[in-house]
Amino acid sequence: MEECLNNTENVFYISAFAISKTGQCLLFIAVLLIYLMTLLGNMTIAVLVCWVSQLHTPMYFFLSNLAISDVLHVSVTLPKLLSILLTQDHWISFSACMTQVYFFSLSVGCDIFILTAMAYDRYVAICKPLQYSLLMSKDVCISLALSTWLISLTNSIINVLSTSLLSYCLTQNVDHFICNMKDLYAITSSDATSRNTLLLCQDVLLAVFPFLLIMTSYIFIFSTILKIRSSEGRLKAYSSCTSHLTTVILFYVPIIIIYGKPGSESSNELDKLLTLLYTAVVPMLNPFVYTLRNQDVLNAIQNIKRKRNLIFLK
Repeated sequence: MEECLNNTENVFYISAFAISKTGQCLLFIAVLLIYLMTLLGNMTIAVLVCWVSQLHTPMYFFLSNLAISDVLHVSVTLPKLLSILLTQDHWISFSACMTQVYFFSLSVGCDIFILTAMAYDRYVAICKPLQYSLLMSKDVCISLALSTWLISLTNSIINVLSTSLLSYCLTQNVDHFICNMKDLYAITSSDATSRNTLLLCQDVLLAVFPFLLIMTSYIFIFSTILKIRSSEGRLKAYSSCTSHLTTVILFYVPIIIIYGKPGSESSNELDKLLTLLYTAVVPMLNPFVYTLRNQDVLNAIQNIKRKRNLIFLK
C-alpha cells in the first residue's frame, strides 16, 4: 500500500472503445472531423458576437459564452481519445487525468448554467417583453455570466480535490474514454462513500435543479404563446425558442439516459457512446442549430465578408 500513497506518480489506463481496428480508424476520422468542426463553428460564433455590434444582445452574449465553454469541453476530452485511436497509447498520467476532471467539470457546469440563463432570457422576452430591457440589462447579463463561471470554477476545484486525495492501488483501468469521476470512484481503493454522496448532491443542485428551472420557464413560455391570438405571432414567438429548446434536449437526453438507467457491465459501452454524444456531437451541432435559420448571424457573416473585400480592394 505504501507505493500508492504518492498519487502523483500514478498512471491510469483509459480503456476507450472496445472495437475492431477498422472501427477505430472510422471512429478516429469521425471524432477528428467533429473536433475540427466544433472548434471552427464555436470560435466563429464567439468572434462574430465580439466583432459585430448587431449581435450585442443578451441572447448572443450567452451564446458566445456557450461557444467558449463548448470549445473547452471538446479540447479537454477529444484530443486524448484521438491519441488513443491513432497510437493505441491508452495510458494517461495522474496530473493529466486530474486536468481532465477539472476542465470537464468546468465546461459541463458552464453549459448547464448558460442554458438556464438562456431559458430565463427567452422567458423574459416572451412573457415580460415590456420589462425586457430592465430585466436583461447589460449588468444583469454580465452578473449571470460571471456567476456561471465562478460557480463552475468552484465546483471543479471541489471535484479535483475530492478525486485527487483518493488512493488508486487496486487497478488503474478506467472503463471510459475520459477520466470520469464516477469511474474513478469505482476503482479507488479508498472509501468513496462520502464522495459519491457529494456527487449525488452536486447532480441535484447543479444539474437537476437548473433543468427544472428550464422546464418551468418553458411551461410559462408555452402558456403565454398559446394566449397569442394570431397564428403568425404564435409562430414567431415559438421560433425564437426552438434553437435553445433543441440544444437543451440534445444536451440533457443523453445525461438522463446515462443516470436514469440501471448500471450494468453490458451498458458501459452505451454509456460511452452517450457521453460522446453530449461531449462531442452536441457542441458541434450548437453553432448550426443557432445559425442555420438565424438571419442576424447570416447578415453578420455577410457584413464581415463585404468589409474584408473592401479592405482587399483598397
